[in-house]
Amino acid sequence: MKGFFRWFKSSTKMKRWILLLVIGIVLACYGMARVLVAKTFDFKEIAVIIGIFVIGFVCVILGIIHMQKRTLELLVQESDSRELDKKAQVSSLIFNKKVYNQGPKIVAIGGGSGLNSVLRGLKNYTDNITAIVTISDYGEKRTDSRRELDSLPLNDIKESLVALAENEEDMEKLLNLQFKEQRLNSLNFGDIYLKAMKDVYGDFTQSIEKTNKILHITGKVLPVTLEPITICAELEDGTVIESKEKIPDMVNEKVSKINRIYINPTNCKPAPGVLEAIAEADAIIIGPGSLYTNVIPNLLVKGVSKAIKESKAFKIYVNNIMTEQGQTDNYTLSDHIKVINEHAGKGVIDYCIYDSGELTPEFIRKYNMRGQDLVEIDAQKAKSEGVNLMQRDISYVNGEFIRHNPDAIAASIIQLICDDLKFKDMQNDAKYMLLNDRLKDAKKSLKNSKKKKQKENKNNKGKNKQNKKDESKFFKKYKDRIESIQESEKKLQEKEKKAVNNKKENIKNVKFDCISWQDLETEKIGWNNKYNFVFAHMTPAINSEATLQKLRSVSKKWCAVTKSVYRKKEIADKMNEICGITSNGYGEEELLNLLRILWKDGIKPEIYYETEVWENKLKTEKATESYIKRMSVKKQISDEAKMGIQNYFNSISKDGIVNEKTDVIICTVYWKENKEEKNEY
Repeated sequence: MKGFFRWFKSSTKMKRWILLLVIGIVLACYGMARVLVAKTFDFKEIAVIIGIFVIGFVCVILGIIHMQKRTLELLVQESDSRELDKKAQVSSLIFNKKVYNQGPKIVAIGGGSGLNSVLRGLKNYTDNITAIVTISDYGEKRTDSRRELDSLPLNDIKESLVALAENEEDMEKLLNLQFKEQRLNSLNFGDIYLKAMKDVYGDFTQSIEKTNKILHITGKVLPVTLEPITICAELEDGTVIESKEKIPDMVNEKVSKINRIYINPTNCKPAPGVLEAIAEADAIIIGPGSLYTNVIPNLLVKGVSKAIKESKAFKIYVNNIMTEQGQTDNYTLSDHIKVINEHAGKGVIDYCIYDSGELTPEFIRKYNMRGQDLVEIDAQKAKSEGVNLMQRDISYVNGEFIRHNPDAIAASIIQLICDDLKFKDMQNDAKYMLLNDRLKDAKKSLKNSKKKKQKENKNNKGKNKQNKKDESKFFKKYKDRIESIQESEKKLQEKEKKAVNNKKENIKNVKFDCISWQDLETEKIGWNNKYNFVFAHMTPAINSEATLQKLRSVSKKWCAVTKSVYRKKEIADKMNEICGITSNGYGEEELLNLLRILWKDGIKPEIYYETEVWENKLKTEKATESYIKRMSVKKQISDEAKMGIQNYFNSISKDGIVNEKTDVIICTVYWKENKEEKNEY
């Protein structure tokens, strides 16, 4: 009885239908009573009685239908563990199982945080979710736990299991638990558990499926393949990278875009159940996530792309909100879609959901500092790739990061499915009723959260204005300089971190100092006669007798200076012209002066020559900055000259890239100092 009376609470939306039923019964009974008690009727009176009865009868029918519908919804909501704000439990889970098991079959393909965002949203609508995840070493070192257990890289598997769990927080703590006891030290519980399940059931795929049931996971998680794969990249300049973790660094170093991604071995087979899940799906979700390392590798596994193309499901690509440094620098919406089509072929994407929400500029600037930016939306060009575009507000700020909103993504996908069901006249289907009801609640929740966010933004703007007022005149005047110093300190810290890493790899006696050679007081800091070997490689810092003698003073045994004696370099010549610098034939004059000084001191140096061709691609901004610094070493550069350098690089750049080619003869002069040495090595 308590459960019955609970329906009468305002939140149940049941009172209106009960009232309608009561009104219908009263009207129908009134009409019947008039017919039974009346002895004679005129035409007008008969018409009124019939009208009252019909209205009453219709009200009864509508009241019963909507009460049944709402009762079904309440039973599902009350028995569904996904409802966090539930206040009661219904003993039977019949309706829950029936409705959710009949929910849309959705396959989500990808990896990392992007895939997990999609899974978190979709589990509120259906049980029929299949997450297809990449298993790859990515060229990274094996953890102690993996090495000890000889297991596959399962981090993405574990993260997806967490995303589909009822209690994500507890599940995450459990699967990522690191033991500290002696015998179990460095071992991970998640790795131990999955290894044990594999040993019990003998098959990795079956062990994952059993895990879903044992841990009460919504849906299931499948590896895209059971074969260990390596993700490789080929750059536009022909460089091949066989390690995922090195791809961003190599792209930045070479200033060359990724031409293609491939997996090794190229003919690896999909795991059991993968192709079947794709074939049976109502919707296939690709992304979001790292385009080249989390999304595309799944599509390259044998048979996966073909299965997606042949499927009758909605094929939806969720585009990234921000570009990714070293992978998708300056990529637009159409670039993302084009790359997927190039690797997997056209037909794997029917719809593309992209973000249209407003983000606080403060957070965007933080990403800009890391070399990332908002993905530019070139809608017309994207449509030319044969894709239907869906503009949605799917972004939100989580802590310090811009992330995809799980609820917003799921609502967009489910809306597409509901519209299709409605088109097929399936409004009375249990699946449609549940999805549509959940969708309405989700839209209300998203609307409320949006209003809350707008309110917070207004408050933050007010605080920012106040903070600006509170800024000192000193800070306002030297703000740029302070930021520049902070950036320099950050770069120095990164160099020191690299030095620490080198030490870890048994490279000793390495220290990085970022100091101006011109301003360096070697005697004051104790560098005189300190080092066994001192060399200056292709640097304008050694350009006079004084700078050479400073280099010699630091060495207690060997010295070397490397300079170019011939260069065919159009850009360098143009820089000298813009800055009003007379070239001394590149480096030969400086080397002749160096040799004269050494000969005068009785030193007979050795000389070694190399012929090389340098090809370098630089971003326009980086090229401008680099050459201004180079020219400033030789001469103080005016603002007019700096502007001339910038204009020159803008005029010769293509797609924001400057192609620098140099024919060069390099000369290395090395010698041994005639000094008394107390410490031989």
